[in-house]
Formats: sequence, structure tokens, C-alpha cells
Amino acid sequence: MGMREQLEQLQQKRAASEQGGGPERVATQHQKGKMTARERLDVLLDQGSFVELDRFVTHRATDFGLAEEKYLGDGVVTGWGRIDGRLVYVFSQDFTVFGGSLSEPHAEKICKVMDLAVRNGAPIIGLNDSGGARIQEGVASLGGYADIFLRNTLASGVVPQISAILGPCAGGAVYSPAITDFVFMVRGLSYMFVTGPNVVKTVTHEEVDFEHLGGADVHGATSGVAHFVHDSELECLAAIRTLLGFLPGNNVDPAPSVTATDPPDRREEALLDIVPDSPTKPYDMHDVIRRVVDQGEFFEVQRDYAGNLLVGFARLDGRSIGVVANQPAMLAGVLDIAASLKGARFIRFCDAFHVPLVTFEDVPGFLPGVAQEHGGIIKHGAKLLYAYCEATVPKLTVITRKAYGGAYDVMNSKHIRGDYNVAWPTAEIAVMGPKGAVEILYKGEATEAREAEYREKFAHPYEAAARGFLDDIIDPRDTRPRLIDALRTLETKRDRNPSRKHGNIPL
Repeated sequence: MGMREQLEQLQQKRAASEQGGGPERVATQHQKGKMTARERLDVLLDQGSFVELDRFVTHRATDFGLAEEKYLGDGVVTGWGRIDGRLVYVFSQDFTVFGGSLSEPHAEKICKVMDLAVRNGAPIIGLNDSGGARIQEGVASLGGYADIFLRNTLASGVVPQISAILGPCAGGAVYSPAITDFVFMVRGLSYMFVTGPNVVKTVTHEEVDFEHLGGADVHGATSGVAHFVHDSELECLAAIRTLLGFLPGNNVDPAPSVTATDPPDRREEALLDIVPDSPTKPYDMHDVIRRVVDQGEFFEVQRDYAGNLLVGFARLDGRSIGVVANQPAMLAGVLDIAASLKGARFIRFCDAFHVPLVTFEDVPGFLPGVAQEHGGIIKHGAKLLYAYCEATVPKLTVITRKAYGGAYDVMNSKHIRGDYNVAWPTAEIAVMGPKGAVEILYKGEATEAREAEYREKFAHPYEAAARGFLDDIIDPRDTRPRLIDALRTLETKRDRNPSRKHGNIPL
């Protein structure tokens, strides 16, 4: 056979590999309102940038009639490509081949691109759409999952790992996305659970459907497993591209910068009127964040979970930052178990990837109650504290109003290595609010006059500034230029934690 005939054979095999499970199964995928594995990569990656690996891989199983049923690629499309010109490694599971189920070679393909991502310092993006382990292969497919889990763990904090759930994800399959940095889900399309509705019914007698057990909104708002929930695959894939714009390719590169068009010296008059005169009146911290950051763009993470703490990415003078902010409009901005977990996870991600942290603080304390105490608010609140203490990236804090009790310490105070800590004149820094303090100080003889006296003594930022716990008290209008200037000075920051294998975060 000459070269030309062999090339023709190659073309035929290539074409066959792109058919997935065949036209009928592709049609079924489309009828479900789902894109195919390759269509998803076309949307995710820069046009024409995808380079495929392992398109000719097939399974090696012979039991249950599998020897006669082989598909090139074996249910997952893998390779590399570019997002805004930057290298990423990808795998996209193909539900049209054996329901996207994971076989031994399928897992080997995923492991190969994960190894390449770590070796070459680029993010890994997994598009998950799979019925789980390929049962016909028995323990070989289970071993394949474990090989992936190990790589997820070793890649953690080395390269960003992103998972999109674009179909079913159940059983052992959920643990790979759970280890990755960010999980995306699509309403009505994706679900995640360890055990499905049938098993739940058998074991606990609870009646529940797929959506209510592990749908996108459940994981977005109740469990906190999903960081982003979208209405369509297109929206989801576009959001992954946006997210990557804030992140470096690995833990050695600095956070990316873009050319800023928003003036760094922009003062913002509207900031004078956001914090209400009444200390108990709520306001929306989004209004503060948007007026300070570049173009008012705040890419919020876990928007529907623990709304009393806001986290997300933004830019200051073109440079990526991670924002952590109490939200007075929800539960008065208190810290509770869910908010502590959300904040700690986000802070540790930013610290791992050189993204500076900017904290906007208005916190009356930790949420009281039996459910919180029994749920372990002590150890969970300690996670947030631990994450802030451990972080060595540039850390800036703006106290807009309340900073009470232990929550003042936790929210990136000077004492735990805050680099630049400032307050607005409206800030109140004290052990507790005036009313509670006076009731303790004067037992049954608390009066309004004594409350006013306490308020005058402690309900302001000057006591903290007198001790150097605040670097300055600033005009709210100057918040943006002051933060940008401080960030510039911190570009050369050097700080490291004592040498150790790793700490023991209170899990």
C-alpha cells in the first residue's frame, strides 16, 4: 500500500473518530438539548486552536460482548488548545460512546493531559458528561478513577483546575470535580450525587428526584458544591473563558494584568452616601465593590451560597484581585458556617495562585445559635481565620462600618499580617456593639446615656488607628486610588511561612 492509500486510510479513521457513537446517538444528544463533546470544545477554545491527542485509543475489554463494540477515542476527547491565546489542557467526555462511561483507557487519556498540564504549567479544564464507571470493566475502571483523583490532588495549587458538569456525574465520578478549584453546572442539564434517587429511596426511604437531590441549583445554593450555575452550556463555557482571564497558568507565574482603561486616580462621590447613618440599617456591599474596581466589573463566585459573604474576582488598575466582603444586606453580614467555608476556600485559592486579596469589612460578629454551635462554627470559623493567617499574597482591608469581636480579628486584621488596613470614618471597631457592651458593663443599670458614652468612646476607628491597628482613616471617595497605590507597593512583597510539610487546617 503506497503513501497515498495509507493517507486515505488515515483520513477515514480520523473521520470515524469524530463520529463519536454514531449519527443516531449524536442526534439523541442534540434532542436532549446537549452539545457533543467536540462542539463544546469548539465553543470553549479559541477558533482552530484545539490539538487532539489519543484519537485512536480504544478499550481493551472483552467481557459482555465488548470485544465487538469499539469506538475510536473511547468516550473522551482530550488535548490542548488556547483561551485568549493562553495554553490550556482539556478533556471532554462523550456521552454518545457508552454513555461517556469511564474505562481504563478513557482514564489513561485524562491522566495524560493532566500530567502534561502540570509539567507545562497550564490550567486543566474537564467537561464532564458521563454515566460513571464502565461496569463491564469492573475494578479496572475504578482504578482509573483513583488514578485521576491522585492527579487532581497533586495538581491542586500547582495549576488551576476547572470542572464543568454538563450531564450526569454520579458515584465515584463526583470526587474528581470536588477536588478541583471551580465547579460549573447548568440548570436542567447537569446533576451530581454520590448515590442516586433509587438507592436513597431503598436505604433512607426518602422520595426525591434527580433535580432535587443533586441539580444545579441545589449545589449552587444549598450544598455549595457548585461555584457557578448557568442557564445554558454556551453561557457556562463563556464564563469559564472569563474566569481564566483572572488566573495565572500556574503557581509560579504572577496573576495576569490587562491594560487598564479605568483611571487609577478615579475618585467616587457616590461612596459618601452608601453606608447609612443608622448602624443597623442594611446596604448592599456590591455597590461599594463595583464603584471601586475597574469598570465596575465583579466576577462573583458562589453567588447563591452563603450570601452574607461575597467572594469573587475583579481588577484594580488592570491587575487581577480576589475580593472578600461581608454583605450587610444578608443576615446583617454576620459570619456563619457556610460563609466561613466559602471564604476560606476562596482565600486559599487566591493565595496559591498569587492573586492579591482585597477585603471589604462590615461584620457584627459570628452568628449565634444552637444549630451553629452544634454544627461546629468553632472549627469552621477557624478555617476562615486559618486561611487569612496563612495567606502571604498582598492583603488589603477596608473597614466600611462594623468590625466587632473575634470577627474583627478574622477579617484580615493587621494582627494576622494585613499589609494595608484602612477604615472609613463610619467604622466602629470594638469588642461588641454599644448596647450589648453596656448591658454587660452596667448589669441591670444600662441606660441610654451610658450607651451614648460607650458609643462615643468606641464606636469609631480612631482608637484602633491610635494603636497602629489601622494604617489610616480615609475619605471613602479615595478608596480606589489608595488601594491601587498600595497594591503597587506590594508587587515586590516577600513573605513566607515556616518550613513544614503542610499545616493541619481545622477540617
